Amino acid sequence: MTIATNSLTETTTEPFATPGLSQGDVADYFALLKPRVMFLVVFTALVGMVVVHPDVHPVVAFASLLMIAIGGGASGCLNMWWDADIDAVMTRTRKRPIPAGKIAPGEALAFGLFLSAGSVIMLGLVSNWLAAGLLAFTIVFYAVIYSMWLKRSTPQNIVIGGAAGALPPIVAQAAVAGHVGWESIILFAIIFMWTPPHFWALALVKSGDYARAGIPMMPNVKGADHTRLQILVYTLILAPLSLAPVAMGFGGLAYAIIGTLGGLGMLALAVQVYRLREGEPAARVAQQLFGFSILYLFLLFATLLAEHAFGVFRPVFG
Repeated sequence: MTIATNSLTETTTEPFATPGLSQGDVADYFALLKPRVMFLVVFTALVGMVVVHPDVHPVVAFASLLMIAIGGGASGCLNMWWDADIDAVMTRTRKRPIPAGKIAPGEALAFGLFLSAGSVIMLGLVSNWLAAGLLAFTIVFYAVIYSMWLKRSTPQNIVIGGAAGALPPIVAQAAVAGHVGWESIILFAIIFMWTPPHFWALALVKSGDYARAGIPMMPNVKGADHTRLQILVYTLILAPLSLAPVAMGFGGLAYAIIGTLGGLGMLALAVQVYRLREGEPAARVAQQLFGFSILYLFLLFATLLAEHAFGVFRPVFG
């Protein structure tokens, strides 16, 4: 099937699923949920729960976390349904279930909508409707505001759209505590500021892919040099911001050490990305920043989780 839309710069012949029974299996439907992104949702949401030490039944906490995970997967599924045309022309996404012809777009849409509604309703029933409303907002923000509008219209797509990926700790804290506190807001801010340098580092490497798909990523619209500067600016803000949990009293000594060392590592790589302007070394260091940023965020949240879940929290001040 030939696909051509106004957002694409060329056509592709990647086969979409033909009408009839789906060729996809359980693994293909699971792939629609973007499992790697869903893992990040679950992980950051879990940290959002444990940092407040709520007096909540573990079954309620587990059920809430499960519904947040399903809601995150549902938004990924809806994103894949909407982005099937551009996924078909990008080398890193063309093997996804819809462009590969394993699952029909209509089936993916129905699956995503079912999971979205089910996760929001069940979270409201097992926890509270504040958390359910925040989960619904997260799904709508990612599937509609980011996927359908921002991604194809502005180079700031990752900056604004990053709010969706940063919301799970807030949803999780609301689920177990019944309110939104400073702890989850700070975790939101860290993820929000982490997202641009993380994705723009990848965009520097994959700019050709994004250009073929007609996605206005920062390197394709503002140029690689401007993108490198933006990566450095955001990292300069992120590094000290990541230590805010220490100042607020819910990040301990271990977190302070990891946050400081990790922030210095991010800054060192961001400076290298800014200085190296072209050629294989520039692409290599951008790829290194992308990979290190994942490790950095994981270590920050894993340390908070260990400090609060396993009783090793040692305050830096007081």
